[in-house]
Amino acid sequence: MRTGRWAEKSASAFLRQGGLKLLEKNYRCTFGEIDLIMQDGENLVFVEVRYRNSSLFGGALASVDYHKQHKLRATAEHYLQEHPRVRNKPCRFDVLGVTEQSDQPDFDWITNAF
Repeated sequence: MRTGRWAEKSASAFLRQGGLKLLEKNYRCTFGEIDLIMQDGENLVFVEVRYRNSSLFGGALASVDYHKQHKLRATAEHYLQEHPRVRNKPCRFDVLGVTEQSDQPDFDWITNAF
């Protein structure tokens, strides 16, 4: 059985292969946590990684509900306040669903998810 850490590591490698640059992982503050913070050209990308071993109950992507989106936004605002060098960069929120297919990760990547 895989874990969330495996999913985040796999997701980071997948996104880096897609041309994104990893800036930070598991950024935490009082508002919550952002799994991966990456750069895509001039864009700062806040990535929520969701692992599920099955698609029952809507799967990984469906689990990023309004409450989770609110927490991610607040955490991203905190990150921007704490990192002035990136404060004025355009930002987006991506969600990357990870499932396991024959011991290999399978990705479902939504850019500008919310």
